[in-house]
Amino acid sequence: MSEDTKEKNNSLITRRKLLAGLAAGAAALALPVKNADAYVVEEYLRQHFKRLTPEELKGILKKTEEELSFKYGKQINVKATPPMDNVLYGYALDLSRCVGCRRCVYGCVNENNLSRNPQIQWIKVLEFEKENPKWQILEESNRYYEPEQVPEKGKFYVPVQCQQCKNPPCVKVCPVQATWQEPDGIVVVDYNWCIGCRFCMAACPYGARNFNWGKPYVPNEEINPNMHYLGNRPQYKGVVGKCTFCIQRSREGRYTACVEACPVGARKFGNLLDPKSEIRYILENLKVFRLKEELDTNPKFFYFFSMGMPVKS
Repeated sequence: MSEDTKEKNNSLITRRKLLAGLAAGAAALALPVKNADAYVVEEYLRQHFKRLTPEELKGILKKTEEELSFKYGKQINVKATPPMDNVLYGYALDLSRCVGCRRCVYGCVNENNLSRNPQIQWIKVLEFEKENPKWQILEESNRYYEPEQVPEKGKFYVPVQCQQCKNPPCVKVCPVQATWQEPDGIVVVDYNWCIGCRFCMAACPYGARNFNWGKPYVPNEEINPNMHYLGNRPQYKGVVGKCTFCIQRSREGRYTACVEACPVGARKFGNLLDPKSEIRYILENLKVFRLKEELDTNPKFFYFFSMGMPVKS
């Protein structure tokens, strides 16, 4: 037996032990083992994405397409597009333009096939009082505002999603390495490897990860058929999901869905390694800041004010 084969087998055995060890716990109860059919059981026993051979991955993508096409009654395409060379994604958000309309939230839900019932959202738009001196403390916000019209007088809005940290605490705490950072900076999750322990959610200081407590539901007519294996394919009950910078779009050179959905142009996205990109212009010419910088997570998600604030000297 080769060393590579030994490593794969040992990894699979370790994960099985963890699942068995958690069987009496709340996390394991969320897994659909009792009601699973053979296909679902096979998915849960699948090898870690990073250890799949090209042939294994090709077979899994084909089978996933067949299963999802049958389930949703339309042709589904599932890719595993790898990172591009010399690309490191970054995001910037102009808080002076955001009006709190949440179109980014709904654009994200539609693009990423997030559950409608129970409702899952990867972007949260937080409302703050303009006079609140502690507005960068996310816990001081109101996430559930429902005015007749936005923006409301005396309020401002801070959208928050995965900050794609360079030093991500969520990755460090995962006991089975189900989440990791790709070379282009995107932190991804292998939904088939996640054991639902939610350690990553506890470690994330931005509240940017979501746990699927119930069986996700997306109407057939609303499913986005263009999927990435590590991105917007429908998730399972009992696993954690998060923003992936629309990996199915960005790795094809497209903007994320939330960028396109924003009606005021507050959202900017691009390659931090490209000196001619808009994101680089913002970082080099405007005063930007990051949330909870004192934690040294080093997010690649920046905030700035384009109006009413001086540019860098």
